[in-house]
Amino acid sequence: MPPKKNFPLRLDPKLYEVLERWAQDEFRSVNSHIEYLLRDAALRAGRLPSARPAPPSDPAGEQALAPPKKGANAGAEQPEE
Repeated sequence: MPPKKNFPLRLDPKLYEVLERWAQDEFRSVNSHIEYLLRDAALRAGRLPSARPAPPSDPAGEQALAPPKKGANAGAEQPEE
């Protein structure tokens, strides 16, 4: 992983207190909580690629159909167990 970028950040003292309490509630440092919040905001805004691969899209907008069931009772409902 590449090294993290260091830079000074000036915050309103009251906002820092809120972040400090919030970080404690989440068992994080203030620095890591700010990074978490910024990463989450960037993901939600679509500015950061998701860590999870997106599900494949169907250009026709149709869902794949399940193969037909085989056997005599193919269309019958199964009793609950």
